[in-house]
Amino acid sequence: MLDKLKELQEQHRRAEEGGGAERRQKQHEASKWTARERIQYLLDEGSFEEMDKLVEHRCTDFGMEKQRYPGDGVVTGAGRIDGRLVFVFSQDFTVFGGSLSETVAEKICKIMDLAMKVGAPIIGLNDSGGARIQEGVASLGGYADIFLRNTLASGVIPQISAIMGPCAGGAVYSPAITDFIVMVKDTSYMFVTGPDVVRTVTHEDVTMDELGGAMTHNATSGVAHFAVADDAECLHTIRELLSFLPSNNMEDAPRRPAADPWNRTDEQLNHVVPDDPNKAYDMRDIIRSVADDNYFFEIHRHFAKNLLVGFARLDGHPVGIVANQPNWLAGTLDISASVKGARFVRFCDAFNIPLITFEDVPGFLPGMAQEHGGIIRHGAKLLFAFAEATVPKITVITRKAYGGAYCVMSSKHVRTDLNYAFPSAEIAVMGPEGAINILYRNGLRSSQKAEDLRAEKIEEYRAKFATPYVAARRGFIDEIIEPQMTRAKLITGLRMLQNKKETNPPKKHSNIPL
Repeated sequence: MLDKLKELQEQHRRAEEGGGAERRQKQHEASKWTARERIQYLLDEGSFEEMDKLVEHRCTDFGMEKQRYPGDGVVTGAGRIDGRLVFVFSQDFTVFGGSLSETVAEKICKIMDLAMKVGAPIIGLNDSGGARIQEGVASLGGYADIFLRNTLASGVIPQISAIMGPCAGGAVYSPAITDFIVMVKDTSYMFVTGPDVVRTVTHEDVTMDELGGAMTHNATSGVAHFAVADDAECLHTIRELLSFLPSNNMEDAPRRPAADPWNRTDEQLNHVVPDDPNKAYDMRDIIRSVADDNYFFEIHRHFAKNLLVGFARLDGHPVGIVANQPNWLAGTLDISASVKGARFVRFCDAFNIPLITFEDVPGFLPGMAQEHGGIIRHGAKLLFAFAEATVPKITVITRKAYGGAYCVMSSKHVRTDLNYAFPSAEIAVMGPEGAINILYRNGLRSSQKAEDLRAEKIEEYRAKFATPYVAARRGFIDEIIEPQMTRAKLITGLRMLQNKKETNPPKKHSNIPL
């Protein structure tokens, strides 16, 4: 038995060596941790239970039969984060560049299947050169097997992808299907075709970072949700993100004890919205004021900055926040903001996370680029997402709520449960200036008298229509509240809606305007 135990220990040692000391050193020199170091940092201490540690590839072509490593390029298993079960795979770049073989795919699929069976999140730590070309179609089939499981798991268990090195070609589509993507600056990149192919086909000269680096996908494409400085911040971000999420779609998100008084007021909120309707302010000031401990965990911070999305806690309960941002494009809705908001709303609805909307929107962004880019179709995504959502929904209109954008931003008409407004709210078809220009387009000539009359008519329109009171009289606004009372109103509303039950008509699935 002692000899057999020694053999077992040797097998474990070989597996833990990965591609060897020299390749591990190169990983460190590239400012990257190894696959096992990442898992150790991510999970609660001592909680990792590895699976398929001794699996080896089966390829015998191109001399591969002489190169075998236990584990074959990925470390997989289960562990705990804050005591909660998660499943994780971590690609090992020291073994064949982390390339995906048939057996690597089988290992990943096995833990994905287990995660679905037990209802636990799946976390992928991606650091791979792509498909293992020595295995040909077998490796491509492995990718497809993973894609299928990503799709079936969508809306059932949270799926989080960390891009901690290269992720190219077909490999990018697994993270793209998952719920959240974290990218490490300077060491990670994602693209379907690399710079050399781009240079050959389109004659564009571009670096890997420009083509698919962390900030490219956070600020320009919107593919990624977080850009972080290093591996440690990446893994910490995943732990924090999971603290807001349930383990599966049948559970509620975990509540934390709240020391912050539920009825805390903030007199400063009475002065956040400027008296000048054309003056900008930061909507984050309102969000942080009402959130537990003034903390807002923002998602997609660098993309579509005219719309804020993220998580906060109210009375210890996680909530999803969607908010127009008046200090970026005046808070208008454009293509990028609509897509960003729709995806986040649908995630929250899938995982039983109540939605809080803060609205200050003058309308959709005008222009040929927006119209030709499909703002009608993309704007409909956000409308669709809010209308489809059955979780508790509360909206607070802080200032402008104009035109179709008023309807889209979780209005009473799309089944929002509670709609509040500040006294500063302006709810109308359009702004007073635009309305008067249309109403009196033929009646106001260019003169001082005409300008005085125009100013008078603008104030008349503002007093009559651009207020919350007309909407309140019709029941479209449930209550006009003092801004300083916002936190208490939201928490009281969420307590009231705690047992809300609402369903959509039976269907195979909806047909959102993609």
